[in-house]
This record gives sequence, structure tokens and C-alpha cells, in this order.
Amino acid sequence: MTVLAQEADLSMFGNDPFWLILLKAVGVFAFLMGTVLISIVMERKVLGWMQLRIGPNRNGPWGMLQSLADGVKLMFKEDIVVKGADKPVYILAPILATVPAFMAIAVIPFGPADSPVSIFGTETVLQLTDLPVAMLYVLATSAIAVYGTVLAGWSSGSTYPLLGGVRATAQIISYEVAMGLSFAAVFLYSGSMSTSGIVAAQEDRWFVVLLPVSFLIYMIAMVGEAHRPPFDMPESEGDLVGGYLTEYSSIKFAFFMMSEYIHMVTVSALMVTIFLGGWRAPAPISFWESANTGWWPLLWFTLKLLAVMFFFVWIRGTLPRVRYDQFMVLGWKVLIPVALGWLMLVATVRAFQNDGRSFSDILIWVVGGVVALLLVSLVVDTLRDRSDRAKQGTEPEEPEFDPMAGGFPVPPKPGQTLPPVPRRPSRAERHKAAVAAPAGEESGTAGADSDAASDARKEDGDA
Repeated sequence: MTVLAQEADLSMFGNDPFWLILLKAVGVFAFLMGTVLISIVMERKVLGWMQLRIGPNRNGPWGMLQSLADGVKLMFKEDIVVKGADKPVYILAPILATVPAFMAIAVIPFGPADSPVSIFGTETVLQLTDLPVAMLYVLATSAIAVYGTVLAGWSSGSTYPLLGGVRATAQIISYEVAMGLSFAAVFLYSGSMSTSGIVAAQEDRWFVVLLPVSFLIYMIAMVGEAHRPPFDMPESEGDLVGGYLTEYSSIKFAFFMMSEYIHMVTVSALMVTIFLGGWRAPAPISFWESANTGWWPLLWFTLKLLAVMFFFVWIRGTLPRVRYDQFMVLGWKVLIPVALGWLMLVATVRAFQNDGRSFSDILIWVVGGVVALLLVSLVVDTLRDRSDRAKQGTEPEEPEFDPMAGGFPVPPKPGQTLPPVPRRPSRAERHKAAVAAPAGEESGTAGADSDAASDARKEDGDA
């Protein structure tokens, strides 16, 4: 049996001196914070451009220091702690939401592991560290971040924040499953769960080309994971005022906003690493022999990261917020079944490839299996429709739904519809009916006509 993927070599990690590890940690932190500041200004400027507005243009050249001004303003605002809050948890929640968002960036590769750069005369890899299970580490840190949101909603001692925290819990659970399944297809193709190994496996073709369904699933799931529009259910202003943020102000509010943008940068960096070739140069530039050596990979990674962040801003300015039940249906009834089916297909193809089967054999088996599943699904749907029609023919018709049958208004159940609401005819229709009255009834309806005319004059006066 020919094994098509090998575990990545991580021997180049863990050999740096302490001062270099500290310097790289500070550099990664500075890169992340600088990207967050750029993303906030970029979002406001791009949204202004899309909506034909000016956007920030006062603080700094072209308004580029607007994020810094907002941070200083929030630090000097009054910090209010509501009376009914659980104060220790209330203060801990924004910290718990922010710290895990920083942790995931530690395993993101900014350059090749086999082409180190020189920093003050010491050769090192453009990556803080890597693990054999680095992707599981990223999933764990992203799952911990939801505790900050949940605890913020619970500790505020208010209804709307509690509802926002509950929504955040359901949202994370729903979309972490689909995200993990999209990662599993990448693990099967790369043969590794380390981030540097996944990027190395994309030397010939990026996984966005090999695994397009996994890419689309992750693209939707990452927006839900980051609580970004149109999936910003935990803080939706329309029905929750501000959600879990309602009772927060000053620097605590700034921490939550910063954690959201850090999370956005983290999932964008993860998309670049897993599906877009990581630090590798795009196609025309990759023909240059030195494009993927030295410090150049850091530039390609940054450009790809900004492109994915532009996608976040683009969908915020384009798509309206969906309903919460629609969002849950998308996660549980669409993304997860599709991800499971796609994962089975990818596993089958990889098993055939490991057995040394030819491409034509794999194609015949895969297409045959898909066609067989579609035929079985068609037969099952046909039989289900027939049984539903037979059941409808034998069951007695239900009486018309009466929303006031119990003495108070009740909503309709699934399958029931509200009766039409009686409406008063428009003024034009009433005037037409009065003019078209029969001649024999003119004398009897003169008083009614005069009343209708006086009503019409009264309505005109009110208008």
C-alpha cells in the first residue's frame, strides 16, 4: 500500500533561545493587534465606500487613527457595574473572551519551516510554535472563548444579556461541528494536523481547489463562529438591544469588541493557512524562484489575510441579518449533513488512492455511489409523498383555526393559518358604491349617503 501523506517534521521548533522566543511572541502579538486596528478602520472605510459615505476622515491621515481614538475614548468613559451583577464573574468575562482569541495565532505559520530567516544573527522559523495536533489546539481555544460571552450574559443579572449568552452557546455548538467536519477533510488529504504540515501539503494545489465543499462550509461556519453579520445573533440590536454587551461600558466593552475583531483575524488567518496555501505566493508570482523564501512569505500571507477580512466587511454591507431559527436550521439541517456526506466522499477517494487505484476506477466508483444514493433518496421521497397524500385523504379536515377560542389570543400551530383579517373598504370603494346605488333606493339612502360624505370629509380633514 502506498501512503500518500506523511506526518510533518517538527524538529525545527523548540530550539530557539529564550530571548528569541520572547521576541517572536511580542512580534506575533504586535502583528495581531496591528491587524485588528487596521480591520476596524478598514471596515468603517469600506462600508462608507459601499454605502456612498465618507467614513472616518478626521483622526490621522485619511482617518487611519480612528481606532486609536476610539480606544482612548473608551478607556476614559465611566465604568458602570450594574447593581444586580455578579461582580467577580462580570469582571472576568471580558478577559476570558479576549485571552483565548490571542492564543490561536501562536500556531499560525508565516513562513516555510524548511527556509528559516535570520533575526539578529540567529536562524529561526517564521512561526512561534507548532504542534502535532495544532488544529485541535485552535478548536479548543475558540471553544473556550464562548465562556466569556456566556458568563457575561449570566453575570449581568438582566434578561437581554442572558438571552444573548444562551444564543452564543447554541451558535458555537452548532457551527463548531460543521467547522470540525470541514477540517477533517483537510486532515485526510494532508495527513497531518499541524499547521505547517497542512501548508506544506498544498505545494501543488491549494485545498480550496481540491476541497471546495469544505472551503464553503468553513467560510459560512467562520462567520457564525466570529459572531459577525449576518450571523451576529448574540448581540442583535433589533431583538436583544445589545445582547450580552447590554450592561457593559468603558474598557470592558472595548475588551469585548476587541475580542470579536481578534476572533475575526484568527479565523481569517486559519482560512488562509488551511485552504489558501498559507504563506505561499499566488500563481503568477510563485513562478519566481525566490518568492517563497526569506521574508517574502510574510507579505503573501498578509495580503491573503486582508483579502479574507475584506470578505467579512463585504458580507456585512451586503446581507441582512437572518432570523435565529433560520440560522439554526442552516447549521443543523444543511451544513452538518452536507459536511458528513462530503467527508465520506473524501475518505472513500483517499482510501482508493492509498490502494493504488487508477483515477478512472475511482471516478466510476464515486459517481456510481453518488447516483445510487440519489436513486435511493428519490424512491424514499416518492414513497413518503404517497403515504402523506393517503394520510391526508383519510384524515378528517380540521376545523378552521380560531386564535381566540380559549378566550385569549394564541399563535397558530405548524400547518395552521390565521383567518383573514377583516378590513374596512377604502374611501374610493365606498364612494363608488354610493354613486352606483339603485335609483329606487335613492330616497332611502340619502341619509346614508350624506353620512358617508360627511365621514369622507372628516377623514380628509384628519388627513
